Amino acid sequence: MSSLIPAVMVPAFIPSPSQGVWHIAGLPIRAYALCILAGIFAGYWLGRHRWVARGGSPTVLADIMFWAIPFGLVGARIYHVVTDAELYFGEGRHPIDALKIWHGGLGIWGAVGFGALGAWIACRRAKVPFLAVADAMAPGIALAQVFGRFGNYFNQELFGKPTTKPWGLEISPEHRPDGYADFATFHPTFLYEAIWNLGVVALVILVDRRFKLGHGRAFFLYVAGYTLGRAWIENLRIDTVNHFLGLRLNVWTAIILFVLAVAAFIISARKYPGQEDISTGPSAGKPAGAEKTEADADAAADADEPSEAKADAATPEASSADPAAGTGSGDPTSASAEPAGGPAAEATPADKPKVDATNGSDSDRSRD
Repeated sequence: MSSLIPAVMVPAFIPSPSQGVWHIAGLPIRAYALCILAGIFAGYWLGRHRWVARGGSPTVLADIMFWAIPFGLVGARIYHVVTDAELYFGEGRHPIDALKIWHGGLGIWGAVGFGALGAWIACRRAKVPFLAVADAMAPGIALAQVFGRFGNYFNQELFGKPTTKPWGLEISPEHRPDGYADFATFHPTFLYEAIWNLGVVALVILVDRRFKLGHGRAFFLYVAGYTLGRAWIENLRIDTVNHFLGLRLNVWTAIILFVLAVAAFIISARKYPGQEDISTGPSAGKPAGAEKTEADADAAADADEPSEAKADAATPEASSADPAAGTGSGDPTSASAEPAGGPAAEATPADKPKVDATNGSDSDRSRD
C-alpha cells in the first residue's frame, strides 16, 4: 500500500525566494520594505502593550514613536553608508545609490542609536522619563529585527559561509560573491539572527516580569543579549566589509556595546533599584503636577478627619447629657417625673447647645 503513495521530495536546503519585488499597477512592492514595515508595527505593538501595562498613556508613546521611527530609519542608512562607503563613493561608483534604501543596507546600530536620539528629544519635550520608554520598547526592538532579517532573505544578502547542512540557504548564482560561484548553499545567518532575537525577546520579558526592571535595565539587557549573539553570527558572514585588527567592524561594535551594556546594567541596579512609576503625570497623559494636586487633595481630606473626630468626641451621648435620663443617683423622683419627650426632656439649659444627630461623622458629605 505504501508503494502507491508518491514520494515527496524534500530539498536538503532552504530554497531562495523566487522573487523579492512585485509590481501592482506599475508600482513596485518590495519584500524588503514590507519586512521592515512589519517589524516596525510588531515592535510598536509589543512596546505599546508593555507601556500601557505599566500605566503609561498609549497616546504619549505614539507621539514619542513619531520621532523615534524616522530618526531610526535615517540613522540605519547613515551607519551603513558610512561604514561601507566604498560601495557608493569612488571610481565607478554612483553616490546617488546611497539614497536607494530599497536595495537594502540598514545598520541596526544606526537604527537603535538614532532612534534613541529621536525618542530622547520627544521625551524631553513631553517631560517623560526616557529610560522608562527604552525599557518598554526593548523587546519590541528585538522583535522588529526578527521581521527585518527576512528582508535579507528576500534580497539574498548577508548570508554566511558555504555549508552542506540540511538548513543551508540556496543562493542564486547572480547573488554569490566573487570566489564562491561554485557553491550553491550557504549558512542562513538571517535565520540564525532571527531565532536568536526571538530568544532575546523572551529573555527580556521573563526577566522583567520576575525582577521589574527599571531605569534602563531592560534596554541594557536587550543590548547585551543581542550583541552577544551578533558577535558570533557576524563571523560567519562573507559579505565585503571593513576589518580592524583582524575582525569585522561589526564584531568590534558588538563587543564594545556588550561591555558597555553590562556595565550600565550593573550601575543602574546599584544606584536606582526598583522601577519608575509612569502611572501619573505626563507619562500617563496627565498635566505636569497633576499627581501632586491629587496627593494634596488626599492629604487635605485626611487633615479634616481629626477635627471631625474631635467634634464627635465632644458631643455628649443622649443618655448622659440629659439629666432627666438619670444614672441611679440623685433625686429618684426627677428620673421619672416626666416621660421621654415631655417637658423634662425639653428643659435644656440655655447655655447648652442642642446636638444634631445627623451632623456627625456619618453624614454623606462628599470627600472626593
